[in-house]
Amino acid sequence: MSDTPHPTEPAAMNGVIPYLTMAGRAADACDFYARAFGAKDLGRMPFPDGKPGLIHAQVEINRGALMMTDHSGCGDGSDQAAQRGDFGHLQLVVADGHAWWDRAVAAGCRVLAPYERQFWGDDWGLLEDPFGLKWAVLQPAV
Repeated sequence: MSDTPHPTEPAAMNGVIPYLTMAGRAADACDFYARAFGAKDLGRMPFPDGKPGLIHAQVEINRGALMMTDHSGCGDGSDQAAQRGDFGHLQLVVADGHAWWDRAVAAGCRVLAPYERQFWGDDWGLLEDPFGLKWAVLQPAV
């Protein structure tokens, strides 16, 4: 287990990555998935303000990434997101984030959090598609 600020494993970053809201149980989930499914722990990031829980956790299962957070989402400020069925979002880790972002917005996705440089160093934004699913576009810092 590590506390690397930006855990990445390039081989596991392909495809669509589920990013789950765990309502304070992200660390327990990482530990459980290691026991149950042989998950490889790719890193855990505590909240920068020192509050309990993890702002980001990442494991690899069967050569694919699964990301988790104890953060409740877009400005909600509580753990009610998971309680009302908000599982999190689908994450795309891409080299050309602006192109992916612009295409999704042009196709009709609604912006929930603007695509911009984040405190952890990557470019990231959150969208909602017409079917109610949330999508994040992340371009890793180089």
